[in-house]
This record gives sequence, C-alpha cells and structure tokens, in this order.
Amino acid sequence: MGVWSTIKKNLMTGISFMIPVVVAGGILQAIGVAVYGKGISDMEGQTLLWYVWKCGNLGMSLVVPVICASIAYSIADRPGIAPGLILDFVATYINAGFIGGIVAAFMVGYFVLFLKKYLKVPKSMRGLMPVLIIPLLTTLVCGFLFFTVIGKPIAIFIAWLLEILKSMQGSSRFLLGAIIGGMCGFDFGGPLSKTASLFSNGLLVDHVYGPEAVKLVTCMVPPVGLTISCLLAKQKYSRTERDAIKSAFVMGTCMITEGCIPLAMNDPLRVITSSVVATAITGGVTYTLGIENYVTAGGWFIIPLSNKPLLMALMVLMGGVIMGIILALWKKPVEDEDEMDLLNLDNAEAVDIQLETI
Repeated sequence: MGVWSTIKKNLMTGISFMIPVVVAGGILQAIGVAVYGKGISDMEGQTLLWYVWKCGNLGMSLVVPVICASIAYSIADRPGIAPGLILDFVATYINAGFIGGIVAAFMVGYFVLFLKKYLKVPKSMRGLMPVLIIPLLTTLVCGFLFFTVIGKPIAIFIAWLLEILKSMQGSSRFLLGAIIGGMCGFDFGGPLSKTASLFSNGLLVDHVYGPEAVKLVTCMVPPVGLTISCLLAKQKYSRTERDAIKSAFVMGTCMITEGCIPLAMNDPLRVITSSVVATAITGGVTYTLGIENYVTAGGWFIIPLSNKPLLMALMVLMGGVIMGIILALWKKPVEDEDEMDLLNLDNAEAVDIQLETI
C-alpha cells in the first residue's frame, strides 16, 4: 500500500469513529437551538432542553479527541490511544483545532511505531512497553514538540482561517460556497466530495456552521436533479435508467449520493457537468443566505434542525431544478432499449468500479 493510500486509510478510520459522535452531539445541540435559538446557552438549568443541548455541546467537545485517538490507534494499535487522546487536548488547549488534532494523531501514531521498532528494553520489562513505557515516552516527546514547535503555527493558521471565514461577505461567501458545493457534486461520495466534507466537518468543530449546511444541501441535490430530469424528459431515459433513478432518489433522501454513480458513468459529461453547475450555484446561494446546520449527516431528516429549515429545503429543490432542467435539455433521447452493460449492474457494483477507477 502506498504512502497516500495508508494516510487516507488511517484518516478514514478516524472519520468513521468521529461521525457517530458528531451526529449524536450535533442533533442534541440542534434540537435545543431549534426550539430556543442560540440563546439556549444562557439558560443554564432553566429548562429541560438546556440539558439536552448541553449533552450535545459536551459531545461535540469530544469530536477531535475521538478522531485523534482513533487515527493513532489505526496507525499504531492500542499504545497510540492514550497519547492520542492527551495530544488532542493539547491541540484543543492551544486552539489548534481539528487540523491540529489530525496532525497530532499522525505524529503520535508514527512515533509509537518508531519506538516499537527501535526501543529495546530488557526481557523482564517488555510487558510494560504497551501500557507504560511507549505511552509515557510518546506523550512526553510529542506533547513537548506540539506545545513548543508544531502546534503554534497550526493554531495561528486556524485563527487566521476562522477570521477570514467570519469576515466573508457577499461575493466571497458565494465563491466559497460554490467551491464546496461543486466539489460535493462532482464525484458523488468520491475523494473530492470527501475532501469538501472533511473541510466542512472541521469547521463545524470550530463552531463555523455555514459550510456544513452547504455540504448537506449539495450532497442531496444530484438525486433530486436526476429525478426532476427524468420527470421532465422521461423519453430520454431507458427503463433501467429510470429504475436506477428511483433507487438513487430513495438513497438521496438519506444523503447517500452513490446511487447516482451508475447514471453518471453511463453519461459522464452531461450528468457530472449539470451536477457541478447546479451544486456550485446552490452552494454559493446557501452560504450567502447564512444557512447553518449542526449535524454532519442525515439527509432530509435533519433539515428541520437547521437555523433556516424552509430556506434549506428550498435550496435542495432549487439545485435539483437547475440540474434537472440542464440535464433534460442536454441529454440525448434513448435510441435503443438495449443498454450499456454498466446499467445491468446493481448500484453497489457500480460504486466499486467507480472507486477503483479513481
């Protein structure tokens, strides 16, 4: 396995552990905010929903420790867990944020591997290596380096990034939203979408909620767009394509965009281009309107937890209409009901093929 593949595998392990924490914490927070607004943070002990909100708030504070510990675990097994957790709290303490936690996790993981390979101890002490010696030395060395050398530049970068994001107005907000949205609409859950998702999730941890709403909206646009296109120009889709669109729409309600891949592979130029155009426009408008969301996944079911649920739903529909009209006008009519072999595959097989080609 190559270096990039190894890094990606470890990072995806961390994200897979992180997502349930973000979803649980984010939903609990969002329930409180949806009822009382952001002022719920000042209502300590005054209402039952404050306790619900506070549970979510505390849960969100665990997001970076979880991803850090799980990445370190993925790299170095159990000896990496304790140093990973501690280094994350160091990253949080110096305001290095989500990115700092990831950097700390990789530093811890590979330092543990270094110690496993090169640190020699008497046979009588080998049992202490995974529970005492390695965690202690790793925390000592990596903690010192992160406090004094590595963490500070990351903290400065995070502060600069957050300041830029908070100061964005008008066209600059539209541009950032369009970039995130276009990435989410390009490969339907592939590497580019995951990069945009990671960026948005990281900002969510740092209490910037707009990019998360952009991600959620634009990940739901392609299935809606394909469905609208099929309704507008049914004669341009074969029977199997129409069945695939039904499946994609159902999956899309839960923000699973991989159901669009068979359609995209059958007509990549038209489907991908119309998707990117629609998601870029929708992402820009979504961010400009100040729509926020506090949960990383859930599709249509978490729209009511947005700060502007009606506008958020409208953005999904707007993006779907844009994509649907472009595709309905551009797509060529079906000439033969005999179809390409790809569309005889089920969605899962098509996803595998698409990921292999990437």
